[in-house]
Amino acid sequence: MVRSHKNYRFYYIAIGLVLVTIFAAVAAISRDRWLSAAKNLLPGKAAMYPSHAKHDHGDDHHHAHQEDGHGHAAHDETTTIELSPQAIKNLGLKAGEVRLQAYVRRLSVPAMVVARPGRSHIQVTAPLGGRVTRIYPIAGETVHTGQTMFDLRLTHEDLVRLQSEFLQSVAEMDVVLREIHRLESVSISGAIPGKRLLERKYEQQKIQAMIDTKRQSLLLHSLSQEQIDSIARQRQLVQNLTVLAPPRPRNGDPVDESAAHEKVLEGSFVVQPLNVKPGQFVNAGDSLCQLTDFKRLYIQGRAFEQDADELIRAAREGLPVAATPEGNPEQTEVIDGLKIAFVENEVELDSRSLRFYVDLTNQVVLKSQSPDGHRFTTWKYRPGQRMQLHVPVEQWQDRIVLPVDAVAKEGLEYFIFQQNGDHFDRISVHVEYQDQFWVVVANDGSIFPGDTIAMTDAHQLQIALKNKSGGGADPHAGHHH
Repeated sequence: MVRSHKNYRFYYIAIGLVLVTIFAAVAAISRDRWLSAAKNLLPGKAAMYPSHAKHDHGDDHHHAHQEDGHGHAAHDETTTIELSPQAIKNLGLKAGEVRLQAYVRRLSVPAMVVARPGRSHIQVTAPLGGRVTRIYPIAGETVHTGQTMFDLRLTHEDLVRLQSEFLQSVAEMDVVLREIHRLESVSISGAIPGKRLLERKYEQQKIQAMIDTKRQSLLLHSLSQEQIDSIARQRQLVQNLTVLAPPRPRNGDPVDESAAHEKVLEGSFVVQPLNVKPGQFVNAGDSLCQLTDFKRLYIQGRAFEQDADELIRAAREGLPVAATPEGNPEQTEVIDGLKIAFVENEVELDSRSLRFYVDLTNQVVLKSQSPDGHRFTTWKYRPGQRMQLHVPVEQWQDRIVLPVDAVAKEGLEYFIFQQNGDHFDRISVHVEYQDQFWVVVANDGSIFPGDTIAMTDAHQLQIALKNKSGGGADPHAGHHH
């Protein structure tokens, strides 16, 4: 009996060891599940996850946030990142509500700021041959219409001859006028016949006609009316000629009677370049300098040949065109409300591109003056500056439109980050269209109008989430240029 009892005893011990071994193996296999459940039962664990409001979409929220027994949303740690208030401030992260709105699809083409042919550049030429005795402006200076530019010492033979002939005619007129005055005083007594007085008056008319003709010739040779009157009054030939800044060309400019517009029309020019030096001899027609008018310029766009119909429709309907300067991605400026001036009628043979032009009104960013009185103006937009033109071609209604920084891309997937308290949950979305600034997200239930999402820094959140899970992230993935 004792042996039998011992046998049973060893048998129970063996069965117990087998059960303990099986239980240990099962516990090891399901370690993650029971360990997570045990952590949820720890005090203060529920406080780490604030409860999430449910959207009124007819059912519980659709984002992989299953609620636990305590009524708090359980986050999927692989798709959720927690940010402290300091981290949000460091990122400069901004959140906003998703809204339905209209989206205008635009044709984006490369462009460049160019001068307006026949309007922006004005050549100041020597009206007569002579020697440059004084130059008033310096290269790069701002000058205004009517401002003194150059003094010339005249050596033009035709001008000298015309002045001499004009002065001779003026002297002859003085003699005839005195003779007429004398004859009129004696003809009353009948001492001389009236025919003689009449002949002198005919001679007066003939000389006056010659004077008027020579006045017109002198005006055509760039003498002013004041200078011609001075020749007749002082009986001296003009030896020096002053060249003034010309008026701004007005042909083709819109008519506006306002005083502000008249001031803009007269405006200012920039001297560039200066083509002469003091003491230099110039012939009639030689360039003294070039004046550039920066107030109104063109943006020259280059579209594909097949885009001609859309460009012409935008020009015909006066649709607002937008432009964005290139070169500083940190400060992206959008110039709105521009209009297409015209579309060229030829396609470039080499590039097969179609050029079109958009009016651009310039802005002054700096005015300065040197100690010796020379004034300078710096304009915001300059010929040669590269831009992008965005021409509206189609409008879509009721779309979810997000800033491009609100969407992160990894491989073939696009993600947004929905805010839930201090957590941001990554949600995969379908992108219907994307341009340089905006992303159109399909309204397919992935997100809903009224959801609060990160409107900026989605790419940085994606990198932080990948680093959190132990996987390296491509620093350029999802970064939109």
